[in-house]
Amino acid sequence: MAWHVVIAGGGFGGFYAARALEKSLPPQAAHITLVNDVNFMLYTPLLPGAAAGTLEPRHVVVPLREELKRTALRLGTVTGADPSAKTIDVRTLKGTEEHLRYDHLIVALGSVSRTLPIPGLAEYGIGFKSLPEAIQLRNHVLRTLEIAETLENPEERKKWLTYVFVGAGYAGLEGLAELQDFAADVIDLYPRCRTQGMRWILVEARDRIMPEIPAPLADFATRELRGRGIAIRTSTTLDRVTDDDVTLSGGEVVPTKTLVWTAGVKPHPVIARLGLPLDEQGRIKVDATLRVEGHDDVWALGDSAAVPDPAKKGKSATPPTAQHALRQGKTAGRNVAAAIGNGKVKPFKFKTKGVFVDMGQGQAVATTLGIRWRGVPAWWLARSYHLAALPGGKRKWRLLIDWNIQLIFGRDASELGGLGRAPALGVDPTGGGSITAANGTGPAAEPVREERVAPS
Repeated sequence: MAWHVVIAGGGFGGFYAARALEKSLPPQAAHITLVNDVNFMLYTPLLPGAAAGTLEPRHVVVPLREELKRTALRLGTVTGADPSAKTIDVRTLKGTEEHLRYDHLIVALGSVSRTLPIPGLAEYGIGFKSLPEAIQLRNHVLRTLEIAETLENPEERKKWLTYVFVGAGYAGLEGLAELQDFAADVIDLYPRCRTQGMRWILVEARDRIMPEIPAPLADFATRELRGRGIAIRTSTTLDRVTDDDVTLSGGEVVPTKTLVWTAGVKPHPVIARLGLPLDEQGRIKVDATLRVEGHDDVWALGDSAAVPDPAKKGKSATPPTAQHALRQGKTAGRNVAAAIGNGKVKPFKFKTKGVFVDMGQGQAVATTLGIRWRGVPAWWLARSYHLAALPGGKRKWRLLIDWNIQLIFGRDASELGGLGRAPALGVDPTGGGSITAANGTGPAAEPVREERVAPS
């Protein structure tokens, strides 16, 4: 009888765990099921490129069914688990609840944006962690330019042309840099906006940006951003957000219509409902082999687990980066295969070999094997690395084509915020009611009521 391995989460960790299991176990040895809420893996390092219009959004995701040959994909949302019964609870796309039984469980549910109880943040802030958020942000920037172009009052126009990012880690810095580069490309299409100019502000609570990279590289990134007119506020926090402004610590009030929140992540909320031991930060406790404490048949990795960092002799957890998650996924997959009887369980040993921070066209900072890079060489290295790391030959070609098209023709300035939100059939888009009844081409009638499946 084949073992049943269930993988919860289809991000970097879950995807590479499934691939490792497929390679490590013969088909007859185990049945692999991956549970995820969407049928793709988001290649998160390319998210800023999608937000800036450099990359087609579909080209920064990896279709799970295409790349996983022997893994059964179950679309749904993990809602809980019962380790004593060896079951995991899943809400299906139809809204029904299912209980999947497992012999081994790999938890790779990742993280969500970490928010703080700041007045107005939930109402007016924009996140930057998912593909919908990235596309929403791009459309929002274009819409602010469109609105600002119609305004006569320069003071009123100013707040539409001011963009504040809070959090100067990877997501915040790369997101701001790419979007500012994009806006600088298209602003010539808006005469009034071009004359007045834009204002971009990066806010960071710590004393410098990008603590994940060496200080000299962070200093270079700071100089590059400031050279592009981007204001950087370190040792600064956010106090309040309204529809028209944000208030920073120290009392500075910045008139703006755009507040992007990228200040850290926290484990997915469902982690607390899995019945597994957690540390003080809500991450699953695991040993060096990624096995959950007290559970021989449960493994956890990525942002949802406190994986001992080999680079710090296990005294702290690994950072929440894609390069750690994918290697933890491979380790977890091989260790589950070993627990089933194929190989030997081994500890996670990866240490960061380099970092890349892409800051827009021709600008980046990087460190590889102790060598520091900046400017165009770093930008070329970053793109080469992501091209090599992106799974799937078709994805690589599409990525390469997108980059080259953008180099030759520039970015597109179309605002496509209505995609996926088609108006109801027969409804006047101006709000005037039924088109059929208004035009007199048919009798006014009661609307037909349809039974629709509630979204999961």
